[in-house]
Amino acid sequence: MEELLEELLEECRPYTQQGNVATYIPELAKGDPNDLGIYVLRSDGRHYQAGDYKKCFTIQSVVKPILLLLALLDNGEEYVRARVGVEATGKPFDAINVTDQTLLSEHLNPMVNMGAIAMCTLIKGSDYNERFQRLLELTRTLAGNPNIGINEDVFLSEKRTGNKNRALAFLLKNYNIIQDDVEDVLDCYFKACSISVNSKDLANIGFTLASRGKHPQTDERLYPSQYAHYVNAILTTCGMYDGSGEFAVNVGVPAKSGVGGGIMAVVPTRMGIGIFSPGLDAKGNSLAGIQVLQRLAKRMYLSIF
Repeated sequence: MEELLEELLEECRPYTQQGNVATYIPELAKGDPNDLGIYVLRSDGRHYQAGDYKKCFTIQSVVKPILLLLALLDNGEEYVRARVGVEATGKPFDAINVTDQTLLSEHLNPMVNMGAIAMCTLIKGSDYNERFQRLLELTRTLAGNPNIGINEDVFLSEKRTGNKNRALAFLLKNYNIIQDDVEDVLDCYFKACSISVNSKDLANIGFTLASRGKHPQTDERLYPSQYAHYVNAILTTCGMYDGSGEFAVNVGVPAKSGVGGGIMAVVPTRMGIGIFSPGLDAKGNSLAGIQVLQRLAKRMYLSIF
């Protein structure tokens, strides 16, 4: 298996030069486009890795399924469903023009920025520092890594320059979808996106979704199986932004990407996969990462379709 991963990384390495690192967050512009790593955790407990799998990067939008899980754990499916919809928007992850009509909660999606900002308000806590801390603890638990923290430089960079997300949050406030102070909500969201992880962490998190909520090492149930079903379904339809349809055809597994270059892929009952390559395509997905996943899916018949 490791030989296969090494082979796939060599095949796909030229694609690292075809993508572009994210520049709208200044700190992300410092990423090395040559980085490429993968970590695979299988249901039999075996794990395989290749390339720059130890390299840390910020989780960015891969935190959205974790945000959704915590919102579900805190409130239940009915409550969350009434406040954040499930339909794919068909628009870029940071789009403002989600709808030409009055903005309603059903227009939101948990896997795009506006929906994720709204989900921060669904996490329980006495203040937004406590809410973020609970999200960070859940991330550590799912990843099996108590040392996960935030990249302070990226957080401050996002806070300084995240005016489009600020506009999205004020739009939500304007339509009474969020009632709390916008800057408090955004601090929680920017910190969430700035959590620092590696490919192994993403593979572990993905494995819990593949195993319907069970811990990869202890087999302990971390969350109800129906929440894994809920999250996986949404990842399948819109986890790869407005490239989700093409990804479903070419790869065929639930997955979530982030502009830091990470991809978390879920192969139900079989494995969790974490990939890192910061060169992005036009839709904000890791270009080389998708190429690796596409080849791995074909070689190992991973598609759920």
